[in-house]
Amino acid sequence: MSFSFIKHETNIDFIGLRKLAFILSAAMILIGAVSLVMKGGPRYGIDFAGGVILQTKFSAPTDIEKVKKVLESSNVPGLVVQQMGKAKDNEFLVRTSTTDDSSANIHKTVAKALDEGFSDNKYEFKRIEMVGPKVGEDLRGKAMEAMYFAILIIAIYISGRFEHRWMAAGLMAAGLFAGITALQYFHAPQVWLVLGALIITLGLCFVLRLNYALGAIVALIHDVLITVGLFSIMDKEFDLTIIAALLTLIGFSLNDTIIVYDRIRETRGLKTGETLPVIINKSVNQTLSRTILTSGLAFLAVFSLFLFGGAVIHDFALAMLIGIVVGTYSSIYVAAPIIISLAPPEIETPAAPVAPRGKTKLKAKTA
Repeated sequence: MSFSFIKHETNIDFIGLRKLAFILSAAMILIGAVSLVMKGGPRYGIDFAGGVILQTKFSAPTDIEKVKKVLESSNVPGLVVQQMGKAKDNEFLVRTSTTDDSSANIHKTVAKALDEGFSDNKYEFKRIEMVGPKVGEDLRGKAMEAMYFAILIIAIYISGRFEHRWMAAGLMAAGLFAGITALQYFHAPQVWLVLGALIITLGLCFVLRLNYALGAIVALIHDVLITVGLFSIMDKEFDLTIIAALLTLIGFSLNDTIIVYDRIRETRGLKTGETLPVIINKSVNQTLSRTILTSGLAFLAVFSLFLFGGAVIHDFALAMLIGIVVGTYSSIYVAAPIIISLAPPEIETPAAPVAPRGKTKLKAKTA
C-alpha cells in the first residue's frame, strides 16, 4: 500500500491561478534583474573574476572587524574578508581581486599588514590560491555552456518522450547548429554565443510547436533567473560552487516536471473527453503528494547542510534551498500551465469520449 501525504482526490484549481502565478514570477524576475543592473551584474567570486585567496588561521581569539581594519592599510584592491566556520575557530578567508601582481607579492603584502597589526597573535596561511583573469573568463563561459547544453538535451528528450516528435527535435538541433555557426562567423563573445543559442532554442521550440519542451525550458530558465536574482539582492558571490548548485537545481526541477508531464500523457491517453486544462489540473493534483514529499525531504536535508555544513558549503546550500522552493513552485504553476497558453484553440474543446469495449449499446430499429 503506497503512502499518500495528500488525498489523491484533491481538486485544487492550480490552472485557474496560472495568470496570477505568471505575474508573480515576472515580478520576482524583474526585481532580480533590477538588482543585477544596479550592481553592474553578478558579483563574481575568485573563480570567475580572478584574484588571490588566502586562508588564514590565528592562534588566539580574533575579531573579524579588526582583521578588516588591519588589512585595509595594505591598500590591496578588491579586498574581502570572510569568517570561516565558527567564531571560535579564528579562521578567515582573505580575498583580493587584483591579478596584476604575483600571488607571492600579494602574500608578502598581506603578511606584512598582519605582522604589524597582530604582533601578539600568531597566525598561519593554510591555503593560497590565484586565478588569472583569462582563466576566470574561460570558466564563466564554460559554466554557461554547461547550463545551456543541459537545457538543450532536456528539450530534445522531452520532445521525443512526451510528444513522440523526434524528427522535430532533430530539426531543432539542426537549426540550432546553423544559428551557432552564424554567430561564430561574426566572432560573437562566448557569453553572447550561449545566450543567443538559448534564444534560438526557445524560438525553434515555439515555431515547431514543441510545447512540452518549451514549457520545461521556460520553467528551468525561470528557476535559474529567480535564484540568481535573489543571490544578487543578498549580495552573494557567484563562483563554481553556485554553478554546481544551479546545475543540481536544473535536474531537481526537471524531475518534478517530468512526473507531472508523465501523468498528463497517461490521462490524455485514456481519451476521457476532458479538456486539456481539466486534464492538466487533475494531473497536477494527482502528483501533488509526491511533489511535496520529495521537495520537503530534500529541503530538510539541504537545510541541515545550511545550518551545520560550515562556511565553505553555506552558499551552495543557500542556492539549493532557494532552488528547491522555486523549482517546486515552477513545476506546479509554470511548466504545466504554460502548455495551455501554447496549445491551439481547438484543444480547449473536449473530444467525444470513447465508449469502453463490450459496453456499446445498439439502438433498436424502429418500424
